[in-house]
Amino acid sequence: MSGKHTTPTLSFSQAEELVKKHYKLTPSELRHLPSFEDQNIYIAAVEGGEYVLKIINSEDSKDPILFEVQTYVMNFLHDDGFPSPRVIKSTTGEAMILKDIDCGSGLQKYLMRLLTYLPGITISNAPLSPRLLYEVGQTAARMDNILREVEHPQLNKLQRDSFTWSLSNVPILEKYIHVLDGDPLQEVVRSILHQYKTTVSRKYPRFRKSLIHGDLNDLNVLVQADESRGYRVSGIIDFADMSFGCSVYDLAINIMYMMHLSPNPIEVGGLVLAGWESVLPLNEAERDCLFWLVLCRFCQQLVLCLSLSSSYPENQDYIMRLSKRGPLILDKFYKIGKEQVEKVWFHTAAHFNDRN
Repeated sequence: MSGKHTTPTLSFSQAEELVKKHYKLTPSELRHLPSFEDQNIYIAAVEGGEYVLKIINSEDSKDPILFEVQTYVMNFLHDDGFPSPRVIKSTTGEAMILKDIDCGSGLQKYLMRLLTYLPGITISNAPLSPRLLYEVGQTAARMDNILREVEHPQLNKLQRDSFTWSLSNVPILEKYIHVLDGDPLQEVVRSILHQYKTTVSRKYPRFRKSLIHGDLNDLNVLVQADESRGYRVSGIIDFADMSFGCSVYDLAINIMYMMHLSPNPIEVGGLVLAGWESVLPLNEAERDCLFWLVLCRFCQQLVLCLSLSSSYPENQDYIMRLSKRGPLILDKFYKIGKEQVEKVWFHTAAHFNDRN
């Protein structure tokens, strides 16, 4: 989590000037896109094409090698035919540019890069169907399979062992759990953390390790209308949380966020799992821990976002956008219990396929 006053707030005129100077593009339309610590600006160019100008917060901009590796991985996925953004090089051949920019609090250094804009809407704005949830899981697993093939001399930069949002670091939540003082959910979260330490940690050595996206949420999955089959996945965006982890983490994270979108959350897990296992079947340890990993992500979302909201009041709507349903789903699924939830998930996954 970066410090205060590091989030870029470029004006449209500043963005237009940068794009003209470094990419020889003339914006005909600019608009803001959702982001937390960084700034994303949509740009349609007079010369043709749609782009996203991404300006990295000044704290993270101090580590350009990390973003060099992220850039390489995004282009690797795109070149393999995966629907992810491609990084556009500047007129001088640079994939990233470090600029001194004044956003109102003095000059600070910000990394920026220009990405292709992927068509579609976020899945949060689309009607869910069993077929779409299956395809979401399938797309996520396909991405993780491609990520296993990535090679880069600085790939160790993505070994982010202290990354707060990693499902490898769930016990870190104990540091922030005071934000739930007086809330009955605090005991639920404590119990889930205990299950993580006694069950998940014990089986962690058998999880398959790989490079993962790390944040397959409802704003990072794009979909487009398809005349014959409703909506289809059109892209995966925002690789800022990419790190080395376990492939099952991407599945658990994706299930958790898709559950927020469904009027019947218990059905979601089996459909996403069916798509995932059509590409990458879980092993016994991963399957046994999936329920707890999904609940751990609910706990991360609840505890960390409550903590962040007090530090970033200007961004509270974005941070707390899942705060209404998330705690209710967490409490309900904890009370239903692992055995009953798994029964629904695994039955659905076993009987749903690409022809449904």
